[in-house]
Amino acid sequence: MADWHWEHDPDDLLDGLPPEATAEVALLAQEIATRDSMVFLDGTAYVGPGPGLRTESRGRVILTYLTDVRGERIVVVQVSWFG
Repeated sequence: MADWHWEHDPDDLLDGLPPEATAEVALLAQEIATRDSMVFLDGTAYVGPGPGLRTESRGRVILTYLTDVRGERIVVVQVSWFG
């Protein structure tokens, strides 16, 4: 398993969220990155199509993200917090 990670874009995406929301986003995003690392085992050598824009929710947070398989990362592009 590669060292997949997560990022958010734009840089100010998490600004203004309460600390509990930021913690939940980080936890969920890392779990998604870990899961995707087990699904896309080829990582940087992957040549197929990307899975596109996806959404995942847990508790009071919804993440919209892209999986960058060749970059071995997920990129969170939208966060909805219902707190």
